Amino acid sequence: MRKKSSKSIDELRPEYDFRAMRVVARGPARKSPKETTVLLEPDVAETFPDSPAVNEALRFLIRVTKGQRQQSAEQKTHRG
Repeated sequence: MRKKSSKSIDELRPEYDFRAMRVVARGPARKSPKETTVLLEPDVAETFPDSPAVNEALRFLIRVTKGQRQQSAEQKTHRG
């Protein structure tokens, strides 16, 4: 049998440079390829504790703006 090396496994040759390697997340917490990641500014992130809260607020904003657009379009048709 061969004798085990006395060198530590953590010692790497100086020519090895892993800084440019891409890190791939594995396990249940990894992001799905179909998910979109959005970075919130710290002041906005304080208001929304999690993704469902952000989605709820954005859906509300979408409903409000769609309602305003419909009202605006209706007003234009009644004037003309």
